[in-house]
Amino acid sequence: MKPVEPGALKVDPRSIVQPPEQLRYARWLEAGTRFGLAALVLIFLAYGLGLTEPHVPHSRLPEVWNLPVSQFLVATGLPSGWGWVAHAHRGDIANLIGIAVLTGASLLALLSLLPLYLRRGERLYAALCLAEVAVLLLAASGVLTTGH
Repeated sequence: MKPVEPGALKVDPRSIVQPPEQLRYARWLEAGTRFGLAALVLIFLAYGLGLTEPHVPHSRLPEVWNLPVSQFLVATGLPSGWGWVAHAHRGDIANLIGIAVLTGASLLALLSLLPLYLRRGERLYAALCLAEVAVLLLAASGVLTTGH
């Protein structure tokens, strides 16, 4: 298939109008990803500069790096699932905060659409947003896991 030449479609980019819900979703998703990335960078810098105490001392890392997850958790005393939140003040665990923010950015973006849809009386779209949020929360909860 031959690529389309620039300008061949004769569409002026200024004539394209994005629906308000797409713009709102994009703005919230962008803000969430930027915040998550900033959190990852700052937390890594704090850990790398030794400003935070790690849960697993650096001297033990070579000993536990190659272990399967179940053995790693036992050897380091870390819980599985959302138990990491109790250890989020530790430098080597805190990076999960940034990851959680990044993965949760779509939840906030979906929730930001609810007032717009409800104001316009589009209850089906609002219900779909809520259903999607419910599925994402259920998946993140770990309730449906079968074990490791």
